Amino acid sequence: MLGRPKFVLASGSPRRLSLLNQAGIEPDALRPADVDETPKRGELPRACANRLARAKADAALKSVQLDDELRGAFILAADTVVAVGRRILPKANLVDEAAQCLRLLSGRNHRVYTAITLVTPREAFRQRLVETRVRFKRLSEDDIQAYIGSGEWRGKAGGYAVQGIAGSFVVKMVGSYTNVVGLPLYETTTLLGGEGFPIRFGWLNATAI
Repeated sequence: MLGRPKFVLASGSPRRLSLLNQAGIEPDALRPADVDETPKRGELPRACANRLARAKADAALKSVQLDDELRGAFILAADTVVAVGRRILPKANLVDEAAQCLRLLSGRNHRVYTAITLVTPREAFRQRLVETRVRFKRLSEDDIQAYIGSGEWRGKAGGYAVQGIAGSFVVKMVGSYTNVVGLPLYETTTLLGGEGFPIRFGWLNATAI
């Protein structure tokens, strides 16, 4: 990738990578961080997302500092939290967790927060927090069990993936759709561009899918 600074995504999420690719940005490396994502006792959703995004960025920076090829790269980290009021929903990995999340979200409003942390080549940290409000339809037990059978919920904050079947559960959304998927593209590209990253570098030969 001659002609532009190196770029590292501090995530192993296929969704975040796909969203970046959609914006015409191809990371030079992925450096997913091994960070304990358990919320602290009494921690509010916004604070949790901000803390975890910063922790992931810190971990990725330490990795990049040891790599001659990537030293001085832009590093992007993100964390997405789904919350009902002050209650943070888990990233569901068990059927019972997913079912509990879906019953809680049924017929109600919830909020999705994604914190993004950008580390510049000079190792300055820039952070943004994006909030989207989402309302689900009332889910029947058949809806819940069939969705659990799809497996789409595994590892997803709040027990659902809006870009899949669960998109049909959404009655109303106020704010960024890509935020709910896992990376708010407008805020991400604005942050990168503001720090001098050439976000349009990969557009010239981009082919629409």
